[in-house]
Amino acid sequence: MSEQEASPDKPLAPGLYLVATPIGNLEDITLRALRVLRSVDRIACEDTRQTQKLLNHFGIKTPTVSYHMHNEASRSEELAAELAAGARIAVVSDAGTPGIADPGGQIAAAAIAAGIAVFPVPGANAAISALIASGLPTERFTFHGFLPAKEGARKTALEALPRDGGVQVFYEAPHRIVDTLADVEASFGATQHVVVARELTKLHEEFLRGPVGELRGILAARASVRGEIVLLLALSAAETTVRTTSIAEEVAAVRKAEGLGEMDALKRVARERGIGKSEAYRELQREQKRLR
Repeated sequence: MSEQEASPDKPLAPGLYLVATPIGNLEDITLRALRVLRSVDRIACEDTRQTQKLLNHFGIKTPTVSYHMHNEASRSEELAAELAAGARIAVVSDAGTPGIADPGGQIAAAAIAAGIAVFPVPGANAAISALIASGLPTERFTFHGFLPAKEGARKTALEALPRDGGVQVFYEAPHRIVDTLADVEASFGATQHVVVARELTKLHEEFLRGPVGELRGILAARASVRGEIVLLLALSAAETTVRTTSIAEEVAAVRKAEGLGEMDALKRVARERGIGKSEAYRELQREQKRLR
């Protein structure tokens, strides 16, 4: 960072400013973010109407322009040309840090490719806020953005998660969270510990921590679930015990003992072995082929 940009007493240096904005509580805006938003030539916003509420609250008169997922490519070219001419432009999302599951990455890459200075202006971020208050280990984590909306793709994504003890962090839409928790339960068992963080830093902020089966029941019982959601879980390493029986034998035993269908029995065996249902199904198919 240049000395000129770092000093509040000097004009803002030309370049691109990626400015984090509050995810709920307006007091989470930083003094630096306010200074940058007042000083730039214009602000590129995910939604100009949403950002205008923030600007009005703090008495900021800087002109705005839309910059969202539907015009990100074309607008990036326009903004890059202005930056090349010496402009000072801020990019903000509706809430949180731009470029993290929000527009911002394309213009940053274009600016860097053109040799234009890019300044991060850090602040609120929902994923990090949820992680530090989750009670889960914070040394290693992976942010995945949103899970797939379709059930099949979502289950595939869940079952591909590493079982290395690291925390897996997702954003999820409120109307999908119950279905997603059901998929987590089907993949890893009802006792899998999860954390659901909802409406972070807002009036109705809520953390639900516990077995996924229990949390799914709590949310399913509500008339509706509202607000932005962060879902966190850490998967235990799969068991390394040497087994003397095959998956096919275990499935057959479960079916006989409990009268379950093959797929339900396979799910049970997968949970007991600490592996995903898809992995168990592939192993079952390999065993059945060997027996033919």
